[in-house]
Amino acid sequence: MLVTILLLALLAVAAGTDLARHKIYNATTYPGMLAGVLVHGLGSAYAAISPESAEALVRWGCVPLYSAVAGWAICGFVMVLCYVLFRKVGGGDVKLMAMIGALLGYEQGLMVMLWTFVFGACAGLMVLVWRVGPWSLTVRVLRQIKFIARIGGWGPLTDEERQQLQAPLFLAPCALLAGIMVRFELEQYLPLF
Repeated sequence: MLVTILLLALLAVAAGTDLARHKIYNATTYPGMLAGVLVHGLGSAYAAISPESAEALVRWGCVPLYSAVAGWAICGFVMVLCYVLFRKVGGGDVKLMAMIGALLGYEQGLMVMLWTFVFGACAGLMVLVWRVGPWSLTVRVLRQIKFIARIGGWGPLTDEERQQLQAPLFLAPCALLAGIMVRFELEQYLPLF
C-alpha cells in the first residue's frame, strides 16, 4: 500500500501541473524514480535477509529490484520511441512513464502505460468531437474515406482542419486514472468482451 500511496500522490501532482501548465516537472518525476528504486531495493535486500517477510513486502507493494529497474527502462524506452516518432509526447511524459515503471515494476508499469494510452486516445477523441462537432467530424471522415478509395491516399487538409487536430495531450491525468485502475484491479469490472 505504501507504493500505491506514493504513486498516486506523485501522479496527482503531475496531473495537476499537466492540466494547469501543460508541464510535468522534474521535481515530481525524478524523486519518484529514485523512490521506486530505493523502496524496491530495500525491500529486496530485506527479503534476502528475512525470506519470511516476503509476503509482508508484497502487501506493501514491493516488487523485486530487477522488476523496478526493468520497469523504469522498458516504460522509459517505449516513451522515448513515442517521443522520437510522434513528437507529440513531451520529455515530462517520458519521465512520468519511467517513474511509473520504477514504482510498479515492469508488469504493472506496462499495464498502466497501455491504459494511459487508451484513456489518452479516448480523451483526444472527446476533445476532437467537442471542437469539430459530431456531424462535421463524420462528414470529414467520410470525405477522407472517399479520397482513400479513389486515389489510395489521404486527401488534403485545410489549415483550419490541421489546427483542430492539434489538441493538447494530457497524459498525466490519464496516467492517474490508469494507475488507480491497475493498482485497485478495476479493469476486471470493464465489460470489454
